[in-house]
Amino acid sequence: MAFSELFLQELAERNDIVDVVSSYVQLTKRSGSNLFGLCPFHSEKTPSFSVAPDKQIYHCFGCGKGGSVIGFIMEIENLSFPDAVAFLARRAGMAIPEQEDDPNAKKRERMLSLNREAARFFYEQLKAPSGAPAREYLQRRQLSGRTATNFGLGFAPDAWHSLTDAMKAKGFTERELFDAGLVRNRNGNVYDTFRNRLMFPVIDVRGNVIGFSGRILGDGEPKYMNSPETIVFSKSHNLFGLNLAKKSKMGFIILVEGNVDVASLHQAGFDCAVASLGTSLTPEQARLLSRYTNEIVIAYDGDNAGQKAAQRAIGLLEKLDMRVRVLRMEGAKDPDEYIKNFGADAFRNLLEGSENHIEYRLQSVQQKYDLKVDEQKVSYVKEAAGVIAQLPGSVEREVYAMRVAEQAGIPNTAVLDEIKRQRKNKLRTAQRELTRDQLRPIRQQEKRSGVRYENPHSAAAEEGVIRLLYLDSALFHSVQPPKPEQFSSPELRHIFTVLLEHAEQKRPVSLAALGETLSTQELQILTRIIQQDDASDRREQALADYINILSTDSLASEQTDLRAYAEKLKERKGYGGTK
Repeated sequence: MAFSELFLQELAERNDIVDVVSSYVQLTKRSGSNLFGLCPFHSEKTPSFSVAPDKQIYHCFGCGKGGSVIGFIMEIENLSFPDAVAFLARRAGMAIPEQEDDPNAKKRERMLSLNREAARFFYEQLKAPSGAPAREYLQRRQLSGRTATNFGLGFAPDAWHSLTDAMKAKGFTERELFDAGLVRNRNGNVYDTFRNRLMFPVIDVRGNVIGFSGRILGDGEPKYMNSPETIVFSKSHNLFGLNLAKKSKMGFIILVEGNVDVASLHQAGFDCAVASLGTSLTPEQARLLSRYTNEIVIAYDGDNAGQKAAQRAIGLLEKLDMRVRVLRMEGAKDPDEYIKNFGADAFRNLLEGSENHIEYRLQSVQQKYDLKVDEQKVSYVKEAAGVIAQLPGSVEREVYAMRVAEQAGIPNTAVLDEIKRQRKNKLRTAQRELTRDQLRPIRQQEKRSGVRYENPHSAAAEEGVIRLLYLDSALFHSVQPPKPEQFSSPELRHIFTVLLEHAEQKRPVSLAALGETLSTQELQILTRIIQQDDASDRREQALADYINILSTDSLASEQTDLRAYAEKLKERKGYGGTK
């Protein structure tokens, strides 16, 4: 094992799971001793994510995720077990003991080190004589030297091997450069991926350089080039500028399309801007944003692509119960151009008067139709009614219905009737989807955690034994524990064997200490088991009942196997299989 169980136990004790989880999830609802919040691992509107302070575990009743504080950090930060341990050790100010070699951890550490050195190389090249084209570009875009420094901007020279040679001189191999996406290989010839580009290092919320985004300075495609997916970088899970925006005191985050927009906004005093690395906002990015704010202002470009991207982002952010506003910038195609044309104060006024997402959607719908044509007027009312029908409050629906009726020049009651009709259909559809969505995670959880046991009767008793062994191993000192071979489920058998070994050797038993012994799947099974209600006043009787069930079911299974074997022997004899 890479870490001792005593160290992992202390690590968990010094990183209270409520404190750690609260940095990512708003835990407000309390049920008994447990705290609840919206799950950070899947979209939901009703809190099903539970944290048990007494057991120091988390469990989502929706998606089935669960485990210790180490498991939570592994999931939320997309880290390996050793990296999650290191993350929590730094948080608690603990020294990490010497551990056995972990190739994945070493590879990750080497790649982060390589990215850091590459960022320094690009930054130095921006100041070198060869960086003149990039400096001229920054001047044209009115980005200051201070802004370039704040974002660590750099320049990739218009050469085939400049970065490769510089990194080799620092001890990095071509293989490491290739794995990091910094070089490419064509017919055995290695060359730099980024050439003649303004370089934006992508820095995660922990301050690590995880990748790069390069903007071409001359003609050519693609305009922006991002690092490929690596063991430290995933476009869909990161946002450019979030490492800086997370410190903002503005109370909201501005979501823009481009890296230059982010830099320009920060320079103008709006230090809460982020961009989604050349892709439309993803569910993972939306959940990442929800960790740092409950209000988003979308400031995408005003073209059709920007409007479509805004509609998609609104849908994703709405699911997380976030307040969403949308900027409409007249006289400029993006925030950078707007600030240059009208100034920071004008942009601030624009922010203060930004539309809520319903107004934005209704105006977008209206722009699609000519309301002087009756046929198009009907289409407008139906589509607008569909937007309004999604609103939960009857007062809101009536207010916006009046607005649509006024725009279309028809009675308010006609719009309200259409809204009621569509709302009824939407509610019926939503109910079917809710039922399906409620069943899907349960079925996925059953499939993932092995709940659909071949022998459910025995498995229920097996889970009971495991629960008691975890919560009160002293019960097993005076009774003969069941044998592992009596367990019908392979997963439950392994969990029981590990727990029994810990109990017999009087070693610490916690999910954190078991993190390297049990698989992620087994840890989720165990988390679910120990979350279940426990009748603490009748544990001895419960244990006796469970053991009796295992003995009976195991004997019945053996008899069934013997009968099946005897039948096979008869068949063989019938075909002359014996002499």
